Amino acid sequence: MHWRAKTVYPFSAVVGQEKMKTALILNVINPKIGGVLLRGEKGTGKSLIVRALANLLPELNVVADCPFHCDPEHPKELCDECSSKLANGKKLPVTKRPVSVVELPIGATEDRLVGTIDIERAIKTGERHFEPGILAEANRNILYIDEVNLLDDHLVDVLLDAAAMGVNYVEREGVSFSHPAQFVLVGTMNPEEGELRPQLLDRFALSVEVKGIPYREARAEIVRRRVAFETNPAAFIAAYRDSQKQMRNKIVEASKLLHRVTLSDAMLNLITQICIDFAVDGHRADITIYKTACTLAAFKGRTEVIEDDIKEAAELALPHRRRRQPFEEPKLEQQQLQESIQRWDQNREKQQSPPSEQNSPKDNNAENSQEKEEPETEQVFEAASPYPVKRLATPVLDQMKRSNRGRRSKSRSSSKTGRYVASAIPKGKVSDLAFDATLRAAAPFQNRRKKESGSACALLIENSDLREKVRERKVGNLIVFVVDASGSMAAEERMTATKGAIVSLLLDAYQRRDRVGMIAFRKNTAELVLPPTNSVELAQRCLAKLPTGGRTPMAHGLNLGLETVKEHVRRDKEMIPLMVLVSDGRANVPLNGGDPVEDAKAAARAINSAGIKSIAIDTERDFISFGLVKQISTELSGKYLRLEELNATSMISAVYGNLPHDSELANHELRR
Repeated sequence: MHWRAKTVYPFSAVVGQEKMKTALILNVINPKIGGVLLRGEKGTGKSLIVRALANLLPELNVVADCPFHCDPEHPKELCDECSSKLANGKKLPVTKRPVSVVELPIGATEDRLVGTIDIERAIKTGERHFEPGILAEANRNILYIDEVNLLDDHLVDVLLDAAAMGVNYVEREGVSFSHPAQFVLVGTMNPEEGELRPQLLDRFALSVEVKGIPYREARAEIVRRRVAFETNPAAFIAAYRDSQKQMRNKIVEASKLLHRVTLSDAMLNLITQICIDFAVDGHRADITIYKTACTLAAFKGRTEVIEDDIKEAAELALPHRRRRQPFEEPKLEQQQLQESIQRWDQNREKQQSPPSEQNSPKDNNAENSQEKEEPETEQVFEAASPYPVKRLATPVLDQMKRSNRGRRSKSRSSSKTGRYVASAIPKGKVSDLAFDATLRAAAPFQNRRKKESGSACALLIENSDLREKVRERKVGNLIVFVVDASGSMAAEERMTATKGAIVSLLLDAYQRRDRVGMIAFRKNTAELVLPPTNSVELAQRCLAKLPTGGRTPMAHGLNLGLETVKEHVRRDKEMIPLMVLVSDGRANVPLNGGDPVEDAKAAARAINSAGIKSIAIDTERDFISFGLVKQISTELSGKYLRLEELNATSMISAVYGNLPHDSELANHELRR
């Protein structure tokens, strides 16, 4: 989807967010950097700044009738058709057009992204016909992906490959097509909605943590400027015309200067020193810092990279690449970066005396500081240390096609990704041709068709022969934890064991791309402390901060769990749900003045009737056992485990061993 408007908020009028603006400008000056990922809160101006940047840039010279907006001044980057015209002595018609923001919708298919090759036409007529997709529209423009972390992993891979190579390759059944795809890639995400896999994070060249401005005067200025813009856009834009022109000229001059910028061996050694000290995987970080530092120098009007350029480039290139533990947020320690630069200085100046003893206390203080900070970090994981999880599969045997991705349950796929397992007669236009099955269907009729048509073609295909692929892929699961947080659960070893096992499941859910939600019941009610999300980091933080105390309203928790699952499956009919109850069974809060135990059993029967698979974890340890959790498990028709079975292997195996093998029934009642 193209975005271009006549009235756009001026880029130079944006208050603050200097790091975000710098990262975007650097990618415009040098698209070979490889894009930027904007991580952070909603309402911080991410999309506004991207659109403002496009409006700031000068118009482009393009080939007038080319769907890829080819640059007539760079013959080596032309598409096949423009190259062919030029080779045949034809003059390419040239026009000007503004830079656009091309947005990628979350629900976009692979064909919509990369374009489609008409295979049916190719096998019938031998003609190669390509229908351009979003990557064709994005060539020489800005490709903007809002909530990139919610995009299908396969599509993110395709996007990042095209961004890195500058070319989009499309191949279907041996028929291939390619076209230039050089664009400025901008992705935004809210980490609370789930993280990108580390492999995909690494493919984004730069990242910026975007937060709201905390200063009162700056926030007031944001409001004043926004109100002034909405009241009289023309006057507001006119007031910033000069600053817009200055910024535009600075970007143009930096683009011209970039090829003259040099980076010395000493500066290259500094880059490698920093990357080694931060223990980043691979070499993308080194290359990215190199390109970014050169571009920063050009932007600042210099032809030589200096130490400050390297430091600023590292601050943009390293936060999302730094090796981190599970559930640890990506960040860059400024003190560690400064120490890395100091070590480089010391190595470079070998003729000077060794570091003075005055530095030792500083280093010791840093170490002591880290030691003091460690307990805070470990407290988050101390009662919830993740365990290794063996590979467990839960195949879904229904015929429902699902488009979401995961790594646990096998299901039919509604997209062109997944393993080709069978073929079928298409219903309507063929979107994913099964070439082998089509040939097998057509083969018996070739002699008759050639006689009737008199054609000399080696193969005659009719519509009735066409077959499309049936694909199978892995999908994610929805796991809703219903956790007893009442006073009777406050025993330290009880909550330690419970939280430890749940965090093991959360880590496994992250690896398998499952969604998780959490409900806590305590005092007189139940609370949805975490709506279903892909962010297991957020789930872990909610679990770690979960308070205990008060009475045990189990029926409230089960009812809220049922409502949560129903609501989520209504919105995402492809999800496979599982409810996990963790309690000691001391239900003592009724729903409407009745018996609290009977209310809990009634809620369990409702969950069972809805076809939701479940597992009940009994944390009761007292000598006199009431056995209520076991009774609840019977009403749920689910799996029952006692506390002594609550370790990494037994609990995880039990939970994922009880995920539904046939979700047709599980989802039928929920969709009615």
